[in-house]
Order: sequence, then structure tokens, then C-alpha cells
Amino acid sequence: MEKTLAGSFLNELPARLIGDKAYDSDKLDQTLAEQYDIELIAPNRRNRGKTQDGIKLRRYGRRWKLERLFAWTHKFRRLVVRWEYHIENFLGFVQLAYLHLLLNHL
Repeated sequence: MEKTLAGSFLNELPARLIGDKAYDSDKLDQTLAEQYDIELIAPNRRNRGKTQDGIKLRRYGRRWKLERLFAWTHKFRRLVVRWEYHIENFLGFVQLAYLHLLLNHL
């Protein structure tokens, strides 16, 4: 988790981190809160007690929108395999793919 946050391209860290059931850990929650001041939102695992209320988990319900975008991106084989050597060419194809998705879903 520390490597992921350190490799972030944003100027500031997010206020909340939304993860799946694998992120439901007291140790991870405590580390994120103390070191980075980030609130962890993750659904409860079956073998643990209730650790979060339903109000925060409503944010988790909107996570499917981003997952759906990644699934749509996988329709473009050129992006999945990444044949492009130069990053500028790859970024151009990413922009073309998202433009194509946008125009098809309007």
C-alpha cells in the first residue's frame, strides 16, 4: 500500500480509499489513518464483525462505475497488450479509445 501511495501522480493524497473485502483490515485501517490521514472504506469480510456503518459503504456501491470503465477498456486489444513503444503513441490510443466509448454511450 505504501508503494502505491508513494507512486501517486497527484499533488495531494486522497481523503478516502475505497477497496474491496480484501482491504478490510484493522492494521491497514490504522496505518492509513495515522500515517496518511486517509479514511479506508471497505465492506466487511464474512469472518469479521461489523467494522463500518452502512452510510460509508454507500460510497463503495459507486465503485462499479470505475470497474466498468476498465472492463470497457479491455475491448481494445491494442491497449491491453500495449504494442506501442512510445508513451505518446499509447496515450493517443487511450484517448481515441475513450473518445470512441464516449461517443457510443451518448
